[in-house]
Amino acid sequence: MRTPVIIDTDPGVDDTLAILLALASPELEVLAIIISFGNTDAQSSYLNILKIYQAISRQIEQRPDDRSRFSFLSSTRKVILARGADGPLEGEVHSAQYFHGRDGLGELVQRHPDLNINEDYSASHPYLELTDKPGVEVALDIIRSEPSRSITYIALGPLTNLAQVMRADRTLVRERIGRVVCMGGAVDVPGNTNPVAEFNFFADPYAVRELLTPPSPSLGLPLSRFLLLPLDITTPHEMPFPAYRALVDPAFESTLSPSQPAGKQPLIHFTSAFLERTRDIMLEFGKDAMELHDIAAVWCAIANPPVPDEAGRVIPALTAGWKAVTRTFEIERTGELTRGMLVVDRRDDQGAYAPGSNRAEVQAELERHHFHHAGNYESTALPVQVEVEQRSQTSAFPDHPQGVPCITDTPGPQALLDLMLQRIWGITPSQ
Repeated sequence: MRTPVIIDTDPGVDDTLAILLALASPELEVLAIIISFGNTDAQSSYLNILKIYQAISRQIEQRPDDRSRFSFLSSTRKVILARGADGPLEGEVHSAQYFHGRDGLGELVQRHPDLNINEDYSASHPYLELTDKPGVEVALDIIRSEPSRSITYIALGPLTNLAQVMRADRTLVRERIGRVVCMGGAVDVPGNTNPVAEFNFFADPYAVRELLTPPSPSLGLPLSRFLLLPLDITTPHEMPFPAYRALVDPAFESTLSPSQPAGKQPLIHFTSAFLERTRDIMLEFGKDAMELHDIAAVWCAIANPPVPDEAGRVIPALTAGWKAVTRTFEIERTGELTRGMLVVDRRDDQGAYAPGSNRAEVQAELERHHFHHAGNYESTALPVQVEVEQRSQTSAFPDHPQGVPCITDTPGPQALLDLMLQRIWGITPSQ
């Protein structure tokens, strides 16, 4: 049985691959894609969804047998494409255009005009239901009409849309949502937007506060049905660009040698065209690989659907290879230097690293002496503004957890890369 999902996204580079993975996964039935500001502005994000579908359409036209690879085509329902938030609940709009480009796909329009939208998408779309209804209303309609506790809400961008959905009908969401899978935050690792914050949570920390750490638990999301994938777990999942070149596109290089459509499958040309600039930027950071942040969240949703018991409650257990720990934190909302930081109180953690220590060097020394520690090593050199965090379960979540379930283990980066190769590009690892 396919899991009905709503994807809330601000399609930049990794979001685009994540959406392609979702559309090519038979475990999921994508009912709606709701656009958000974030990696770029909301209008560019909207157009990027159309570019994704255009690339798939061209792929199927050229290679009709690939139609079976995209499971959404077997559905009798079109995917609803709706516009959502164009800014956070409070404060200024922040974007990640420095990484994703002004259009969200590495200036694809300027570098590859052949991939721009070249048809009238205001008319009837073969695979999308384009609607003027606000994304909040679309999400509520789906949650209301689908079986209770069946919907997975995949949040790949700022949590603004979901916070607005909760504001509109908190009772409906709390009673009927099946599972929320969210990519966001940085718990025990540095940020990717400022030294301490991940971009999605940085973009709207007020929405994070309302949903995950409200004054009263009854005001927020039901955390027993929530899974957070912070940078701690998503960053180690990578797609090395040399592997992409070897397995997907032998002609792939960089913006200095742009992808040419001649002789390439349309979908490969599309992904190579926006990955070129991503490679340039990642090489500036000293890494010839792309981090699979949002892709890991879609993978989590594929592997861990909501499974209601006889009473309609979602069973919290995760499938084999996946583990989670419930973490307690608050989110900094107004800090000049720390906006979006997940503040964990580590004052009671006797096993923490000493303040200011080089964690990599300490860990290497511990491993050299074959020292094993039962807890999590964490730096104590961070601000302390919340109640003392308690260690908690890795196998199951209580009905009312005192914290946010965070994924700590997956089947591994290679498993995700293999899944992407097979489903997005139709390539088995042995090829």
